[in-house]
Amino acid sequence: MATAAIVIIGNEILSGKFVDENSGFLIRRLRELGCDLGRVVVIPDVPNVIAAEVAACSAQFDHVFTTGGVGPTHDDLTMPAIAQAFGVSLYRHPTLEGILRRRMGAACNDAALRMAEIPDGAELWWDGEVRYPLIVMKNVAIFPGVPALLRLKFEAVAHRYAGTPVRTERLWTERTEPEIADLLTEAAGQWPTVAIGSYPRFELDPPKVLITLEGRDEDALEACVEFVSAGISG
Repeated sequence: MATAAIVIIGNEILSGKFVDENSGFLIRRLRELGCDLGRVVVIPDVPNVIAAEVAACSAQFDHVFTTGGVGPTHDDLTMPAIAQAFGVSLYRHPTLEGILRRRMGAACNDAALRMAEIPDGAELWWDGEVRYPLIVMKNVAIFPGVPALLRLKFEAVAHRYAGTPVRTERLWTERTEPEIADLLTEAAGQWPTVAIGSYPRFELDPPKVLITLEGRDEDALEACVEFVSAGISG
């Protein structure tokens, strides 16, 4: 299955000025699409840090999603940093410049035109009914940080990331984790394609343990669920 990383860029997230909404949305949607998420990181608006993280994620994962730092202000440094990550320069894309000039008219100043500067070799994805394309450099999709805009743009291109979704089953038990640990270890050994997790919920009365079983192999998942279910009820 395809793998992915999410790079959240912004001092405002690290400082607590704003709560990150984008990673939660992307985590959920990638799971639904069947794209396996392997890394989520939040980093500051520092070009060298952005460049290093993007380069590392691009080499390690099939898809990388960055959010934030693509506006017209001094702290919007994602585009030059991604250009640095791939060893290319920025250039002003004529199509993007034209869009900005038509849309903004006389208000289209040099600061606004910074939004037309993208890494050399980047693509413009016009999927869906977006008014402004998604900019993609190799396997790095560069999303805005504004949650509403990110969601709009992601849904337009979501079909490009579709794989085989993971099915999840949930079981509850009042038995403690030490009591079920051997059972889950045995199940994990018999069905290695099924990911098994156990999560105590002490806030419940009485306390319970949530067991999750996840996988793409339907037969293996069903057999594992049956085995664990019988084990915790026995």
